[in-house]
Amino acid sequence: MAFVITDNCIKDALCVDACPVDCIHPRMDEASFDGATQMYVDPSECIDCGACIPACTSDAIFALDDLPADKVQFIAANAAHFA
Repeated sequence: MAFVITDNCIKDALCVDACPVDCIHPRMDEASFDGATQMYVDPSECIDCGACIPACTSDAIFALDDLPADKVQFIAANAAHFA
């Protein structure tokens, strides 16, 4: 996984529109969108392009190498969403 979405996410879905490989979910048209607390990056689909970073208005997306220590639990949270 190249990128991780954290709890700063406001679910505006701008990252979904920016992603060229559709690896960020749930999308607004998915049944699970309303119940989700944030968006998630699919670790097996992400191509490490970085298009989601500038699209995010809530500073919720981090490259793994830049993930703050207090947000490391979101690596597992993102992966678990797609398990």
